[in-house]
Amino acid sequence: MMLDAHPLLTIPPETHFIPEVIRRANHENTRRRLIRSITKHPRWGDFGLDENQFRARAKQVRPLTAAGAIRCFYELYAEQQGKPRWGDKTPRYMRAMPRISRALPEARFIHLIRDGRDVALSQRERVIDDEDVTMAAMAERWQRRIAAAREGAAEVRPGIYLEVRYEDLVGDTESTLREICEFIGLEFDPAMLDYHRRAGDRLAEMNRDLDNTDNGIVRTADNRLAAHALTTEPPTTNRCGRWKTEMTAAEVAEFERVAGGMLADLDYELGGDRATAGEGVE
Repeated sequence: MMLDAHPLLTIPPETHFIPEVIRRANHENTRRRLIRSITKHPRWGDFGLDENQFRARAKQVRPLTAAGAIRCFYELYAEQQGKPRWGDKTPRYMRAMPRISRALPEARFIHLIRDGRDVALSQRERVIDDEDVTMAAMAERWQRRIAAAREGAAEVRPGIYLEVRYEDLVGDTESTLREICEFIGLEFDPAMLDYHRRAGDRLAEMNRDLDNTDNGIVRTADNRLAAHALTTEPPTTNRCGRWKTEMTAAEVAEFERVAGGMLADLDYELGGDRATAGEGVE
């Protein structure tokens, strides 16, 4: 939402289809299938685009490669928003950075990392069907995903991967956004700090049920909007360090037993450090 608030840059809802477009281009390379991998994707309805208009634009690109199809989509979306530049916010693309970088050499990757213990609390709030996931399992998943992103970053050319801590983004918002803007070659604009004022309008794109997701679960419109509720508020540190008051000492120990090394590598305070200082977690 912060990046999307910039007058020159737009970010659509999560797309999820880029790796499939690249795969089809590499193995099938038929114009019809490339286009269908975008227009028939469950997320297509989030973008408010006209399918015929997209098809007409894609037909003008010969030969239609993965890069051509992907750029056609984003350029059409950006035009709809009245902006010249575009980006994406699909978290799982961290696993496909080398493939995306080869298809789109202009791509830059920003990896937003949040304290894993707060991530675990957030995930626990969003559990569907009373799924029981242990703190150790959430710690392993958090650590594994960061390691996977770093492995992918090692395979792309230097200078196109940036790690940013969530806590820095909400605690020192302008400085962090200026760093991001410099990284992507975009002049900082104060409108990025007021992103929350237009977040409600932007989230309207997601006000629809999402069927046929990877795990087979239908996400309702209310569920999808609730997951992004904080983007309608100004940046706040209230959601940072929740683990200090909302996790038990046993839960903190369980998480840090698995991912304590990664937390320390990212300069996050460890529960053991607090206990040593006489601030133990209740």
